[in-house]
Amino acid sequence: MIGRGAIALVAALLGAQGLAAQADSGSGGGGGGASRTTLLVRAGRLLAVRTGAMLTNQAILIDGDRIKEVGPADAVAGHAPKDARVIDLRSATVLPGLIDCHTHITSDPGDYYKQLFRMSPIDEAVRAHIYAKRTLDAGFTTVRNVGAGEFIDVALRNAINEGAVPGPRMLVSTMPLSATGGHGDVNGMSPYLRFDGFTGIANGVDQLRAKIRFEVKYGADLIKVLASAGVLSEEESVGAPQYSQEELNAIVEEAAMWGRKVAAHAHGAEAIKRAVKAGVASIEHGSLIDDEGIRLMKERGTYLVADIYNDDYIVAEYTRLGFPQKIIDKERLVGRQQRENFKRAVQAGVKIAYGTDAGVYPHGWNAKQFAHMVRWGTTPLQAIQAATVNAADLLGWADRVGALEPGKFADVIAVTGDPLQDVTLLEHVGFVMKGGQVVKDSLTGGAKAAR
Repeated sequence: MIGRGAIALVAALLGAQGLAAQADSGSGGGGGGASRTTLLVRAGRLLAVRTGAMLTNQAILIDGDRIKEVGPADAVAGHAPKDARVIDLRSATVLPGLIDCHTHITSDPGDYYKQLFRMSPIDEAVRAHIYAKRTLDAGFTTVRNVGAGEFIDVALRNAINEGAVPGPRMLVSTMPLSATGGHGDVNGMSPYLRFDGFTGIANGVDQLRAKIRFEVKYGADLIKVLASAGVLSEEESVGAPQYSQEELNAIVEEAAMWGRKVAAHAHGAEAIKRAVKAGVASIEHGSLIDDEGIRLMKERGTYLVADIYNDDYIVAEYTRLGFPQKIIDKERLVGRQQRENFKRAVQAGVKIAYGTDAGVYPHGWNAKQFAHMVRWGTTPLQAIQAATVNAADLLGWADRVGALEPGKFADVIAVTGDPLQDVTLLEHVGFVMKGGQVVKDSLTGGAKAAR
C-alpha cells in the first residue's frame, strides 16, 4: 500500500514534469539544464551590500550561472567576449537576489477548517510550484523553508534544482519537531480524531534523535524545532517552553553530527534562552525576548529572524478565514510586543536575518517586511543586509549567494529608484535573474548583442 506521503511526493514530481514540458527553456527555473552563456549586465547604480556603497556606472560579467567580474562598466565591458549579450539596466538600481530565511512555501493562507479537514497533502503538492514562482518573481532568489508536510518541500526543492519548475533556491527543514500537544500538533479536537501521515512529533532525547535522522535521510537541509508554544495553533499559551534544556541540547548535537543547523521557533523568553544555550543557529519570531535573551543571542552570535510584518495580515484577515478566536487573541497579544522587542534587539546589536513567515500571508508579498523593519529600528541598508549578506551567512551559503561578487551565483534583481532612500521600492522588483537566467523583466527591452 502506498502511503499518503509517497502519493504527495509523486504528485509533486508529476506536476513538475508536466509544467516543464510547457515551460519556455529560458524561464529560469534554476536547474542544471541552463546553457552556458556570457552576459554583460550594465547597471546605472549597483548596491555593494557589504559596505552600503551605492556605485554608479557599473557592470557585471556573467559566465554561465556565476558572476565572473564586477566593476566600472567600461573596464568590465572590455573583458567581455564579443558575443556576450548585454542587459541594459542603466536606468535602474541593481542588487543581489534577496533571501527569505523563514517561509512556508508549500501553503498559502486560506479557510482554516477547509485546509484542516478537506484538503490533503496532495492539494498542497500540486499548488506549491505556484507559490515558488510568485516568490521568485518578487525578487527572492533563495529561501529557507522552515516547515512543510509530507516532504513536499523536498520534492519542490528537487524539481526546482532540476529545472523542472521555476522557483528560488531552497533549503528545507521538512516537518518541524514538536512535542505532543505542542505548537506542531493538532490540538483542540476529539482524541478520537486521527491524522495519518508523516509527522515531526517527538518527545524525549531518543525519539528526537531518531526523528532527526529520519528527516535527514529523506532530504532535510536543516532542522526546525518548535521550542515554544505559538500563535497559529490551538494549544493554550503563546510562548511557554515545550522542550526541556536536555532535549534542545540533544537536538542541536544530533543535527550537528549530520552537518545540519537548527532553527528554533521560539516566542517565549524562557524558550528563547534554552534554545540559544543549546546552540541553535537562529531564533524564529522571538516575540517575548527579554534582556537576558538579547544578551545571550549577542554573545553567542545567534541570529534573530523576526516576522514583524504578518501581524497586520493576521489581524485583518484571519477572522474572515475562520480561524478560532483564541488564535486571533494570541496574535493581538504578541504582535506589538514582537515589534518592540525587535527594536530592542536591533539596538543591542543582535544579528538580524530577514524572514517573513510567508505562507501565513500570501507568497510574493515577502518584501512588505522591509518597511516594517525600518519603522522598528533598522536603517534601509541594515534591512537589505538582513536579506542578503546576513541571510547568506545564516544559511551557510555565504560563498554562493547574498552579494554581487565574483564566484557567486548570478542572482541579480533591479528596481527603479534608490532603495536606500525608499525601501518600499523592493516591493516592486522589475527585473529578476537567477543563476544567469532572466526570469522577469519589465525594465529593459531584453538582452542585446554586445557592442
